[in-house]
Amino acid sequence: MQNNVVVIGTQWGDEGKGKIVDWLTDQADAVVRFQGGHNAGHTLVIGQGNNQKEFKLNLVPSGIIRENTQCFIGNGVVLDINHLKNEIQMLEQDGISVSDRLFISPGCPLILDCHIKLDQAREQKRAKDKKIGTTGKGIGPAYEDKVSRRALKVYDLFDIETLKEKLEDLLTYHNFVLTNYLNNDPINFDDQWNSLLLQADFIKPYICDVSKKLHELNDSGKRLLFEGAQGALLDIDHGTYPYVTSSNCVSGQASSGSGVGPNMLNYILGITKAYTTRVGGGPFPSELNIDDEKSPGYQMSHKGKEFGTVTQRKRRCGWFDAAALKRSAMINGLSGLCITKLDVLDGIDKLYICTGYQIDGKKFDLLPLGADQVDSCKPLLIEMPGWKESTFGVNDWERLPENARNYLLKLEELCNVPLHIISTGPERDETIMLQHPFEVS
Repeated sequence: MQNNVVVIGTQWGDEGKGKIVDWLTDQADAVVRFQGGHNAGHTLVIGQGNNQKEFKLNLVPSGIIRENTQCFIGNGVVLDINHLKNEIQMLEQDGISVSDRLFISPGCPLILDCHIKLDQAREQKRAKDKKIGTTGKGIGPAYEDKVSRRALKVYDLFDIETLKEKLEDLLTYHNFVLTNYLNNDPINFDDQWNSLLLQADFIKPYICDVSKKLHELNDSGKRLLFEGAQGALLDIDHGTYPYVTSSNCVSGQASSGSGVGPNMLNYILGITKAYTTRVGGGPFPSELNIDDEKSPGYQMSHKGKEFGTVTQRKRRCGWFDAAALKRSAMINGLSGLCITKLDVLDGIDKLYICTGYQIDGKKFDLLPLGADQVDSCKPLLIEMPGWKESTFGVNDWERLPENARNYLLKLEELCNVPLHIISTGPERDETIMLQHPFEVS
């Protein structure tokens, strides 16, 4: 049976989607990125021992490591061509063939120098307690231009006269803000123009009608894997606004961000850690102290190597939040769960799960909408016994400690989503498969 799969992060990002996409790509013919930009970071660990190799990807879909897989960047992605060029060169230097397997939609909005400068200047101007935690890579301003209908898109690079006119208008607008409001230097037109001409030469061989190609693959019985970036609680519409990213991170975006109908999205896999993390600002009800060595948060931070792939910032850590996961399950229509980093909890005597919140004396079993309400949440916790045995690398359900199995089953029960995959380490074979997403009827 043909089954197309969407992989979504269900928390605040960094759930381990890259490894799972790479692992699932063994049975996929194509992998599609459909939102975000190079603010996303997917880390893949391939091989064992001295032959182990780590790949850090930001734009190129994780399926690129599989030599027979086609990879697509859909129209929902904002594209920094200079960064893409560096990433492709890094992969090809490591022996990964990219040029004949990567296809890019001409509808991708471009990230320009002015977007990066605006992003960084705005964050710098915000008061300390109002900082969003942006990566400063121009993602937000690029999406603003898209919805304001002034963006340059990939296809604009090949109409020189129109491109020049559009660029002049765009820089006039943004340079006014940079100089008069943000007290920064303007972007030089000639520098940006010459850069775009070089980018056009580079990107041209990769351009493809992604929507048409995906429909052709689907009609011929090929399996498609749609790779989400960030996490559902960072979604611009459904996350803890304004402490969110600038794109839609939910499963429905796989349709509009790649040009396929929702009828082609057959199975939604939600990726979640066995605990919770968050990078940057914003409320975090189940947060723990990551600096106190006696705190479980310290173990999560250090054993889990919790620092951002893109920014290298320390991730905040806390207990698993089932009430937040229930919100993610609703807005994504999850078919199944994959729980990652179970081994990070090894040796913690008592584990806690957030099952809901108390706000002004009232109980809620679902994460509220908006940052202000979430900031008022006091977590309601239940206790679960931990386990002493190591779960690292275990690839058989029956070999897991009984308390670890009970913990996982409790998460499944509280979130009301079937548990289909458990990841117990970064490598491909450190995975327990209970139900394969491509084989669910």
